[in-house]
Amino acid sequence: MKWVKQTVNYWCNDIVRNRFQGSGICAAILDTGISSHPDLAGKICRFRDFTKNSPECGDDSGHGTHVAGILAGDGRVSGGVYAGMAPQAELLVGKVLDREGNGNVENVISGVRWIMREKDTFHIRIVNISVGTQPDLAQDQKEKLLKEVESLWDAGLVVVVSAGNYGPGTGTVAVPGNSRKVITVGVPDMAQPAVRCRREKLNYSGRGPTSECVVKPDVFAPGTGIISCNSRYRLPGEHPYTSKSGTSMATPVVSGAVACLLSKYPDMSNVEVKLRLRESCVRCPGTEAGWGLLDVGRLMAI
Repeated sequence: MKWVKQTVNYWCNDIVRNRFQGSGICAAILDTGISSHPDLAGKICRFRDFTKNSPECGDDSGHGTHVAGILAGDGRVSGGVYAGMAPQAELLVGKVLDREGNGNVENVISGVRWIMREKDTFHIRIVNISVGTQPDLAQDQKEKLLKEVESLWDAGLVVVVSAGNYGPGTGTVAVPGNSRKVITVGVPDMAQPAVRCRREKLNYSGRGPTSECVVKPDVFAPGTGIISCNSRYRLPGEHPYTSKSGTSMATPVVSGAVACLLSKYPDMSNVEVKLRLRESCVRCPGTEAGWGLLDVGRLMAI
């Protein structure tokens, strides 16, 4: 766990030291919403709640705020220690999940269509969807969601989605992570310790092949024990940061890296971004199911 936390913080600090920090890039997030955390102040260009139609920014779960912090938090409360991957990026946030992290396909589709309407107004380049369907969802609902999410890619946006946490068996990648078009993010498998003193599952990342024999996830990134913004920070006794695990956490690591890449090469297409990711990944144990582990240095230097 310690290695994962240190790796993400190293990436963040390395990116902050250079001038490509996501400036001029707007990333859309569909999740549980976003809270008024100091690290995210001034970054939200628009918010919309598709669950309760609340006009105010909010996150009754904490999942979305954590994701947003990984992608674009500036780390001001921690003096930059827990800065996100792209601290100068802007965010457009749609709340499509409730406080339990549950939702329905219609809300997510409404969020997708909202992004399509707003993409030119806010110059949205990236869509982060740390949301996946449960295995028992009806097939027609899965296909409906997949079609809508792929419409974002067809419109030229870089769509980054989570592989889901139903692994590590084959064929367990969640929809829309099974799309052959979008960039699907998983968490590397970790060696099982000889003595387990913690209860959480270490190897959980969903993976392919999909029903169409597509290899998934595409790219792997740290997602276990990631420290980011705590949505409850304003409440008495709450710490500004909290730790969460899942492919949901790995996804904004990749989205943030892409935001930095696009701030350096703003004319890159979504297809070029995907190819660049594939070329820069590093093969290492636990990532055999895809291209390899995200390497931000190689991504930015190639």
